[in-house]
Formats: sequence, C-alpha cells, structure tokens
Amino acid sequence: MSGGWRAVRRRLLTPSHNETKLSTRGFHLKDEAARTNLETVGGSFLDGYAIAVEARDQDEAHRRLELIPVRYRGFAYEGAGMGLAMLDGLPLPGNGRVAEFLAGHGAPHDYMVHVGVGWAMARLPRFRWASIAPADPLLRWLALDGYGFHQAYFRTARYVHGHHRETAFPWPGDETRRYAGHAIDQGIGRALWFIGGTDPAVVADLVDGYQDDRHADLWAGVGLAACYAAGATDAELRLLLERAGAYRPQLAQGAAFAATARVESGLLTEHAEAATAVLCGLTPQQAVQVCTEARPRPVLDGAELPAYETWRRAIAERIVSGAAGART
Repeated sequence: MSGGWRAVRRRLLTPSHNETKLSTRGFHLKDEAARTNLETVGGSFLDGYAIAVEARDQDEAHRRLELIPVRYRGFAYEGAGMGLAMLDGLPLPGNGRVAEFLAGHGAPHDYMVHVGVGWAMARLPRFRWASIAPADPLLRWLALDGYGFHQAYFRTARYVHGHHRETAFPWPGDETRRYAGHAIDQGIGRALWFIGGTDPAVVADLVDGYQDDRHADLWAGVGLAACYAAGATDAELRLLLERAGAYRPQLAQGAAFAATARVESGLLTEHAEAATAVLCGLTPQQAVQVCTEARPRPVLDGAELPAYETWRRAIAERIVSGAAGART
C-alpha cells in the first residue's frame, strides 16, 4: 500500500482532536491543569490511532509511538489498538493486525491494546465484532471496558445522565450474558473520571447516581483511571477513597490494574506511584505482585463467573488483607 493511500486512510478514519476537548464534550472543568492533562490524554490516544492507521507496519508504528512522552504513551498504544481493530473490522485487505501487534511490539501494552479494541467495537457494526474479538480468554474482557468507556464518553447523556444499562450483551465466554454488563460498567466508571474532570467530589456524585448494584464496577473503573490518567492531588485521592466507602476494595483493584499496566510497559510515573500508595496502600511493584499472584493459571471460567471476575475479586481481597505489604 502506498504512502499516499495510507495518508488518505488516516484522514478518512481518524476522529478529530476537537472531539476530546472538555468544552466539546461538556465535561466538568476543575482547573486548567486538569483540562490540559485530560485533553492531552485524548490527543495522545488519537495520535496513536492515526499512527496505527497510517503506518506501513508495526515496526514503523512502534518507532513513532515511542516518541510520545511516557506519561501519555500508554494512551497512544490504546489508540493504536483501536486503529488496528478498525482496520481488521472494515472490509479492507488483510486482517489479524491486532493479534500480530499483541504478539510483537504491543505485548508490553496488552492491557491498553485490548481496551482500544473496545473503542473499535463501538464504531463498527455488530456483525463485524467477531472479526476483532480478542482471543485471550482473560484479557478479552478489557475490550468491553473500552466499549463502556467509549459509550459514556461520547454518549454521555444516555450512559451517564440517563444511566443506560447494557443487558443480554453478546460476548465470547459469557454464554449466559450475565457478566458482560459488569465489564462495560467498569469502563463507564473509568470514563466518569474524565467526565467529572478528575474532581473526586463530582466523580463520586456521578457514581452515586447509578443503581447501587452497579457501584462496585463503577468504582473499580474510577480507581483505574485515577491511577493511570492521574490528575488528582494526594488530598483529592484521599477524598476519593473516603467517598468510595464500602467500595474501597474495588477502587483499589482498579488502581492495581493501572499500576500493573504502567509497570509492565515501562511507563511508570510519579503520579501513578502516588495514586497506588493512597488507593492501595502499596507501591506499584507490590501491586504488580498482587495482580500476578492472583492471576488464574490456567484460565477456567466458572458457571456463574468468568475467570476475569474471579481474578479481580482475588486482587481486591489480597489488597484489603494487606498480604502484599506483609511480605515485602
């Protein structure tokens, strides 16, 4: 494929950066620092998307993605995951781009790439989902997290203010269709951190507006975003912890996922270290230890719960029990 056609493809497929502006989205503005951070996150995501869509191969994409600052590089890999999934899902020559990326340069960023696939799901017709559904039986649920984030971020009136709930959602490994909505809610919770402008009081109020049985998943998503995307001071994170109340274990689990994603990809930041300390009471390295030790091997889904949910619950339990801190 010629460079000229790849550039055209990029222009045709890449969303506008204006879509990530807080003013465009109507999201809460806490202060200028929060606005700059969140808009840079969005811009980095779209940069990664454009790079993946235009690049000749994953080697070229990797070289360009690695030029993005550490704090925001993970979001660029997430965008690349979406871009590659869009190419796999559209009637274009070739397929298997996401799988190839996850087997190559995308491997250290597997959390983020899987989430990016979920963004593509939200933009592709459902009959094309089978062509992009991730094969990993554990991490494939992160695609639904990405789908939920996208819907809350771009369809805020319905999914956030209207509290729309996905039911009977088709997904591999969820034949009873009882769990997919929980994974989607985790993505919605992650989006609430952006919609609330990283203001813990606003974010907590948004969570409180949902039905009680959704709060655990929403708080997990909030914890992941608060740690990975950052944007809050230690005092604000302590307020977030206080507002989570009985859902502190889920908040901590989400933060542990975020810390693991940053450590394993070599993108650890001071912001993530601080958030992991406040929300988990751990160092990022200890959080990785918890997630690694709790990870099911082999991955065997139960009759009621997939292995992914069993994993998440085990992480929350280990953090609450203080098991990791006691060993290190």
